[in-house]
Amino acid sequence: MTKSLALATAAAVLALAQGSNALVRPGNVGKLPALGWNSWNAFGCNIDATKIMTAANEVVKLGLKDLGYAYINIDDCWSVKSGRDASTHRIVPDPAKFPNGISGLAAQIHNLGLKVGIYSSAGLTTCAGYPASLGYEAIDAQAFAEWGIDYLKYDNCDHPASWTDAYTYCVPDYSSKATNGTCPNNKNPAPAGYDWRTSLTAERYRRMRDALVSVDRTILYSMCDWGQADVNAWGNETGNSWRMSDDINPSWSRISQIANMNSFLMNYVNFWGHPDPDMLEVGNGNLTPAENRAHFALWAAMKSPLIIGTALDSISQANLAILSNKFLLKFNQDPVIGRPAHPYKWGYNPNWTFDPVHPAEYWSGPSSTLGGTLVLMLNSEDTTQTRTAVWKEVPELKQGTGFHVTDAWTGKDLGCVRNQYSVQLESHDVAALVVGGAC
Repeated sequence: MTKSLALATAAAVLALAQGSNALVRPGNVGKLPALGWNSWNAFGCNIDATKIMTAANEVVKLGLKDLGYAYINIDDCWSVKSGRDASTHRIVPDPAKFPNGISGLAAQIHNLGLKVGIYSSAGLTTCAGYPASLGYEAIDAQAFAEWGIDYLKYDNCDHPASWTDAYTYCVPDYSSKATNGTCPNNKNPAPAGYDWRTSLTAERYRRMRDALVSVDRTILYSMCDWGQADVNAWGNETGNSWRMSDDINPSWSRISQIANMNSFLMNYVNFWGHPDPDMLEVGNGNLTPAENRAHFALWAAMKSPLIIGTALDSISQANLAILSNKFLLKFNQDPVIGRPAHPYKWGYNPNWTFDPVHPAEYWSGPSSTLGGTLVLMLNSEDTTQTRTAVWKEVPELKQGTGFHVTDAWTGKDLGCVRNQYSVQLESHDVAALVVGGAC
């Protein structure tokens, strides 16, 4: 171990020992939500070096790199499926898909000034049945470091019975308002006061954390444990982000369900740690323009990782404009204020209502980069509706009556707006306002 590596490792361990509850990495890696692109939502297993490089080149060509999108992430199915190398025990990149190996591809992406991500799982095989990393954490972390990897997405498939937790954790039933965020069918709950840090799930993810911290390269650690084992209690000390739900899909119903779940987790968001509501579906499926806007605005305001998941060489100008919104990206990437926007009024429902169909509609958060407050208003209903932001209801604005306001979607200066601002929104659309100084 080199002196610099030893110091970096000691610093990470010291941060945990001092109770900072954060995995602090060199170079501020993981301090802010990750911005990038991932292959899965666009291509699934049908990936190769050409598609990955096409995405990387488009990130540069479309101006996304200049906006901070940095990671080009290879998801599942990148390796030989039959098993590991018999002598080195390393996972073997598929030579048909990646003729220059992962290291060769990584070098090309690095030459564009971008970073590279890869995928594995805390189990015996990945979700698609390829070799995974449980029991091989040190070997795989070293290989990833030597290949030039900058980001690891670490999934939760196929762990053996010997690694199954003693209890089952309540991940709220996102499909039903009736459960009010509870799990009535959980037949094996943990006893009161149980520390999920002692669970086998937490241990599986700690093992890869320790392996990543020990190699001579800083690799962002994106945990994908689907909200299991009360990951919010230990995720921040284990990884840089952690999935808080099952997988997303390109439907408004699923996006709404996840937004509802995540709205109750905003107190866990700050520098160095971000609950992850999964990758973006902007540009996929049959989402309406309004739904694409609302999806992106909510994810950005929640300070979630913003990982694009569509084919960039065929993206529409409208969807590119959404992903390129400078106001929302600046809020998401604020280097001074780590907290996200919070719901300040649920709107359609009484406050603190768990409703997968009608999540919280009114959000606000302070921003040093915008020089004011970001305010979102969502129409969760299926028809066109009017939404009104009343300044005295917004926590950051309640001391004033008039403010300079900018429409974050159009960039239009709305001038001095007194007391409140109303807007008519089509179904599943969102208004995004930057509320500046008093007037």
